[in-house]
Amino acid sequence: MSLANAPRIEPVHKRIRAIHNGKIVIDTTNAKYVWEHNWYPRYYFPINEVSTQVQSTPGAIEVDGYVTFDWDVMDGWYEEDEEVFVHPRNPYTRIDAMRSSRHVQVELDGQTVADSTSPTILFETGLPPRYYLPPLDVRLDLLTPSETTSACPYKGFANYFNLGEHQDAVWTYPTTLPEARNVIGLYCFYNERVDLIVDGERLERPATKFS
Repeated sequence: MSLANAPRIEPVHKRIRAIHNGKIVIDTTNAKYVWEHNWYPRYYFPINEVSTQVQSTPGAIEVDGYVTFDWDVMDGWYEEDEEVFVHPRNPYTRIDAMRSSRHVQVELDGQTVADSTSPTILFETGLPPRYYLPPLDVRLDLLTPSETTSACPYKGFANYFNLGEHQDAVWTYPTTLPEARNVIGLYCFYNERVDLIVDGERLERPATKFS
């Protein structure tokens, strides 16, 4: 790929650093965001601002005087002094975790599995609203822990639960990144896999990659 043919390129206005084997191998304010697909960008760095120790590391790709890396090649990535997880944050993605007094009911297979008037609604660009509910409002007796975990660069690291025979239908964040702190310890159900009733209105199940 030539950078000239990339769908979208923008400057990164943040200082980007990366650590490899305990050493800082990238420290630049001249990185670029390069979108290779629609979901999120990759960092590309001027090759003369990258330590020679990692320029030929497996997972390094050189293009037009710039180099990019598979995320897991590095031990840690930082935007300014904040660690970044999973992949670069898309500058056009935003999350808002907002406390609400809407009445949220969750049903599955004709059974009410949660009922709350104190949800926290998480709005994330490109995804349906997610309704995070207090544990006292959730039928925790119906949940069994799953071995599945996931990581999000905007929220943090989640643990999953099975709901009866439905695998990984529910998740919670024991801790979060700062932007999502309002959902710590709350439980969320995939809108795509359960029936949600919000203020008496039954919502359609959205079609997403999580369906």
